[in-house]
Amino acid sequence: MLIEILQPDFVFEDDRGTMAQLVRKGFNQVNVITSKANSFRGGHYHQINREAFYVISGEIKLVLRKDDETETLKFSAGDMFAIRPLVSHDFFYITDTVLIS
Repeated sequence: MLIEILQPDFVFEDDRGTMAQLVRKGFNQVNVITSKANSFRGGHYHQINREAFYVISGEIKLVLRKDDETETLKFSAGDMFAIRPLVSHDFFYITDTVLIS
């Protein structure tokens, strides 16, 4: 598989709402990405970086490629995954979407 499905390190929920600790260590940069429905991002790969994503809201189609292998997956709110180095990734935003990267 070209992608690693992740789970938050910790999730707490009560009548006030939810808190999800996505990661405690292992990543050096955090980004919030907003994308409009029917838009495209990506089309590249990282030589060294393992890049993790958590979908806050919306839905995406992710196309991954490495060598002769291609995978297409869909993700929506609450999903978390990591893309390994040298894996080309294309994000097709099905709906308006907010991601943490």
